[in-house]
Amino acid sequence: MKSFQWLYEHVVEHRGGGDVEALLPQPLSAEQLAAVADDRLFSDLCRRVFRAGLKHALVDARWPAFEKAFWGFDAHKVALMSDEQLERLMQNERLIRHWGKLKSVRANAFMVTALAAKHGSFARFLADWPVDDSVGLWLLLKKQGAQLGGNSGPSFLRMVGKDTFLLTDDVVAALVAQGVVDKRPTAQRDLRAVQQAFNQWQQESGRPLCQISRLLSMTVGW
Repeated sequence: MKSFQWLYEHVVEHRGGGDVEALLPQPLSAEQLAAVADDRLFSDLCRRVFRAGLKHALVDARWPAFEKAFWGFDAHKVALMSDEQLERLMQNERLIRHWGKLKSVRANAFMVTALAAKHGSFARFLADWPVDDSVGLWLLLKKQGAQLGGNSGPSFLRMVGKDTFLLTDDVVAALVAQGVVDKRPTAQRDLRAVQQAFNQWQQESGRPLCQISRLLSMTVGW
C-alpha cells in the first residue's frame, strides 16, 4: 500500500497541481453537525433513499411535495403514520410513488426517534460516532434503518457533512490497485481492511476521510 504522500503527489502530478485542493470536499465539524436540526437530517436521509436509481434532479424537484406530505419530516409524527395514511400517498401524483421507498420513510423515522431518545438528538449521535469506525456506522444504518444498504448510507452521511469515505467504482479500483482488497468489499472482514487503510492514511496526513477518498479516486486511470 502506497503512502498518503505518494497518493497526493501522484494526483497533483496528473491533475494540475494547485487545482487539486479545490476539488476536495469539506466535512462539518462535530459541533457543526450536532447543531443541525433532526428534521433536516431525516429529510436528507429519505431524499437519499429516493435518489437511489433515479436522477437526483428529478427527486430534488419533487422534494417540496415530500416535505408537505411528511409534515416537514418531523420524525415523531412520521413514526405514528398508519398503513392507510401511507397507502393514500400512493395516490399523490406529486410524489414518487414507490411503495417500498414510501414505507421506508416510516421505518427510518423509528430509527431516528430511537437514536435521538438515546443520544439527545439524531444529529448528536451522528456527530459523536468515531470516524475511525465509519463502516460500523454504515452497518448500523443498514440494520436499524430501511433501504440504507450499499452506498445509500455512506452517501447520506456525505450529504449531511459527516466525514466518511465512499466506495465508488474509482475508489474500489484504487483500493484494489493498492492491494488493500482484491474485489469490491462487501464482507465485514474486507470492509474492516478498507477502514484500516483509510485510518492509516488519515494518521499520515491529518486529512478527513472524505478528502482521502476523493484523492484516492483521482489516482485511477493515470
